[in-house]
Amino acid sequence: MRQKIMWTPLELDGLPWIVLATEKGVGRIIMPNETLQDWEGWIARIAPGVELIEDEQTIKQTGITEWLTSYFAGEKVAFTADIPLDLIGTAFQQQVWTELGQVPYGETRTYGDIATAIGRPSAVRAVGAANGANPIPILLPCHRIIGANRKLTGFRGGLDMKRRLLDIEQIEGVSDGGHARFRF
Repeated sequence: MRQKIMWTPLELDGLPWIVLATEKGVGRIIMPNETLQDWEGWIARIAPGVELIEDEQTIKQTGITEWLTSYFAGEKVAFTADIPLDLIGTAFQQQVWTELGQVPYGETRTYGDIATAIGRPSAVRAVGAANGANPIPILLPCHRIIGANRKLTGFRGGLDMKRRLLDIEQIEGVSDGGHARFRF
């Protein structure tokens, strides 16, 4: 049972981000186009009556702050199991999120690739929905997942942010013009 949720604001790439963690580990990264208040319903659902505490030091101890800072500095960082996570989602979402962690820095996959990799090749739309529900973007790199037509498609942080993240990784060959919502 989650007793408290710690949070801290971060400035990354000149933009405001927020990281949330429980006693178990990092649970959510809130993007610049979102606020902590946008996630109050989620917090109430996963941990009713939880105490929300601003705690920069506890978040830093997870390693996520250093990892994100390195990423936005352009360092080639990969998913690491050293950062404790508290991923809250269905078994299917967990399966998709685990697969996201396998997509190497500087590479992309399609929603279909992820569906095939988890043994559910016909579940492309469900993979898109799970990708969109990814609680820890960047570390679990949902921004590296693109449409089958190699266009930017669907991203909770917006397509401009998705483009920015791909640019940090110097990923080329992905065109604009995709749909802000999910088209697979």
